[in-house]
Amino acid sequence: MNAPRTRVQRRPVHGVLLLDKPLGLSSNQALQKAKWLLRAEKAGHTGTLDPLASGVLPLCFGAATKFSQLHLDANKTYEATARLGIRTSTGDAEGEVVEERPVAVTPEDLARVQAQFTGPIRQVPPMHSALKKDGKALYEYAREGVEVERAARDVVIHALELVQLSAHEIRIRASVSKGTYIRTLGEDIGAALGCGAHLSALRRTATGSFDASQCVTLESLEAMSEAQRIAQLLPTEALVAGHTNVTLCAEDAARFLSGLRRRGAWPDAAEVAVFGQAPPAFLGTAHVKAGELIPGRLLNPIEIQQTLLTEATP
Repeated sequence: MNAPRTRVQRRPVHGVLLLDKPLGLSSNQALQKAKWLLRAEKAGHTGTLDPLASGVLPLCFGAATKFSQLHLDANKTYEATARLGIRTSTGDAEGEVVEERPVAVTPEDLARVQAQFTGPIRQVPPMHSALKKDGKALYEYAREGVEVERAARDVVIHALELVQLSAHEIRIRASVSKGTYIRTLGEDIGAALGCGAHLSALRRTATGSFDASQCVTLESLEAMSEAQRIAQLLPTEALVAGHTNVTLCAEDAARFLSGLRRRGAWPDAAEVAVFGQAPPAFLGTAHVKAGELIPGRLLNPIEIQQTLLTEATP
């Protein structure tokens, strides 16, 4: 007879956990595991990584979920291995082989293709993706054997390095804008080399200002005490590290949190992180136009108090 499952007592947890997602888990599976380990009430992630991919996956808890969109839009850096000469149905090693071609790639070929795919490019999203068509995810159509028309999208490859590892493998290092599919980039590079390709390995090494050296693994997190797990959390304002900072006195902070604009000698700024003075706490985001601080996403007083308690936990 199976023993009854122990019910986890959830609690308010606020902050950002930089997880090194392992191979084989979906982003949501990794999120749910970390959420269980932290006993957190509310959690979300900042953009999916396929089960085939490992690497940087920022997880947002509590108040931080309000600002997760900021890292959905962040530039990202990947390192991938592409197998030349074989195309698959999914663009990666999980798909069925659909074509095999001979490979004869020279250093000059790699240099030409590297230049071709550096900078602004247009990319057709893959069928095996979560993008929706008529309210249905593309991967659902793909599973049914249906291919639908997808419009090409403008993306930017900020930096690209192609290194030949063997006669049939290349390493791809790419820093890319939001909306870039590395599987598709690998397939397009293979097509440009004249032999086709699919990804055999993929790792995200950075997203925005966060990189793999800052991340913790699920295995390490499991081995920690509760206090040690909480100590791994970055404060919610880590998600707005690139914003202009504005600090308000107690009276202005209270009015700002109620949704009122404040006036001051601030220069115009599209992205502002707003802090209170007493107590020193992150209040939310805003933008400044013509001397007015205009509220964006705001924390509520309970979230602010709970955030301060989370950060004070030894």
